[in-house]
Amino acid sequence: MVSTEMVLVLLALFAVAFLYSSVGLGGGSGYLAVLSMTSFASSNTIWLKQYAWSLNLIVAGMAFWHYQKSGHHVKIVSAPFIAASVPMAALGGFILVEGRIYDVLLSTTLIVAAWRLVSSDVGVSETVRPSNSIAVLVGGTIGLASGVIGVGGGIFLLPALMLGRWASAKEAAATTSLFVWLNSLASLAGASVAGRIEFEVALLVPFASVVMIGGVFGSRFGSRVSSQRGVKELLVVVLMIAAFKRMVELLV
Repeated sequence: MVSTEMVLVLLALFAVAFLYSSVGLGGGSGYLAVLSMTSFASSNTIWLKQYAWSLNLIVAGMAFWHYQKSGHHVKIVSAPFIAASVPMAALGGFILVEGRIYDVLLSTTLIVAAWRLVSSDVGVSETVRPSNSIAVLVGGTIGLASGVIGVGGGIFLLPALMLGRWASAKEAAATTSLFVWLNSLASLAGASVAGRIEFEVALLVPFASVVMIGGVFGSRFGSRVSSQRGVKELLVVVLMIAAFKRMVELLV
C-alpha cells in the first residue's frame, strides 16, 4: 500500500516538473527541496543528488525536444556554454562537498536573479550574443556548481541569458534545457566514477513516471502556449519558490 507521504511526494514532483519544464528547466533544485522536506531528508547528500540529476534527464530532455521542435534552439548560443560546463559538471559530481555555505550562496543567487527579472524590463526582441570567453567562463562556473550542489545549472543559466540579453526567453529556455540535460548526465558520470551512485528501483520508477507526465505537459505549455512574457513570469515564480525552499532548510 502506498503511504500518504509518498502520494504527496509524487504530486509535488509532478508540480515541480510541470512548472520548471515550462521555462526549460529540469527541476533539480525543486526535486531536492521536495525530498528534503520528507523522511528522505535523512538520506545522505549524494543519495538526494542522484535522483535530482536522473529526474533532470527526463524533464530537461522533453523540454529541449519541444523547444527545439518549435524552432527556438540557437546552436551558436548553446555551444560555448555547454563546451565548458560539461567537463566541469563531471568534476563537480566527482567531488564530495557538503556544508551550509552552498545553501546560503544558492538562496542568495536565486533571490537576486528573481529580483532583477522583476525590477528590470528585460527586452526579448533584441539580443546581443556574448563573446566566447564570457560564455565559457559562465558555463564552466555554473557547470562546476551544478555538480557540487546536485542540480543541472539551469536555475543559474536561464536568468543569466535573459538578464545579459544574450537570448530571448524561449531561446534561453531551449539552450537551458539542453545545458541541464548534459550537465546532469556529466554529474552522474562523475559521481559514478567516484563510486557513489546507488539507485533504489522501487523509488526511481514512480519518481520518473510522475515527472515524465509533468514534463510533457509543462514543456508543451512553455514552448507552444505561453507568451514571452508568460515564460518570464513563470521563471520569476520558479526562482522565488526555489529560494524560499532553500531558506526554510537553512532555518530549520
